[in-house]
Amino acid sequence: MQVTTKAIVFSALKYGDTSLIVKAYTASDGIKSYLLRGVLASKKGKLKSAYFQPLTQLEIVANHKNKGTLETLKEAKVFYHYQTLYADMAKNAMTLFLAELLGNSIREEERNEDMFDFLEASLQWLDMNKEVANFHLYFMLSLTRFLGFYPDVYQIDKPYFDLLEGEFVAAESLNPILRGENIYHFKTLLGTNFDVMHTVKMKKSSRQELLKSLILYFELHLQGFRKPKSLAVLNEVFNTYV
Repeated sequence: MQVTTKAIVFSALKYGDTSLIVKAYTASDGIKSYLLRGVLASKKGKLKSAYFQPLTQLEIVANHKNKGTLETLKEAKVFYHYQTLYADMAKNAMTLFLAELLGNSIREEERNEDMFDFLEASLQWLDMNKEVANFHLYFMLSLTRFLGFYPDVYQIDKPYFDLLEGEFVAAESLNPILRGENIYHFKTLLGTNFDVMHTVKMKKSSRQELLKSLILYFELHLQGFRKPKSLAVLNEVFNTYV
């Protein structure tokens, strides 16, 4: 079936000498993987390798067989042209991290308009704004709402957060726990939004510690989730420039 849909690129892996396998999240059918034969050798075709950088927002024309195999892509054009995402060093490091995080987290080959709208709007916000040091933390928390393990805030006044149970608790247990400064920032981010999250002030070490805890939260709740390899690059860039 031929479809025209928006898509957000998660990854592009070289296949052979001239081809790419592109993994993208589509508005029409969720996660899809495409085999782009000869795209690295062609300069005149409708598909250009530059279109398939991490988190590029595209409009594509594709053939979807929906049989769990590699699909084919007929046309692609950039739907939203980023102004800063690839040029700003901190944003670029964040882009690589988020693309890998999303590729490890989202597996459903089914339409989810709310999730697609969230990804599209969030990435455009990241592109347009300057105060982004906490973006990845708030983005990860917001993403859990669509993945099915958003923190239960019913008893948010309690002093600890149980990462395994996904809820606030009165006492520590053998489960991984958020406590102290970590849980203070966690609670603050839960009560904010993209436009004011920069007002949550954190030391670099605190931001790094909370990120480590959020990655563990994903590992505990998503079977097969792998810690992003780009995490080291993100931490290095943020320690130096942010």
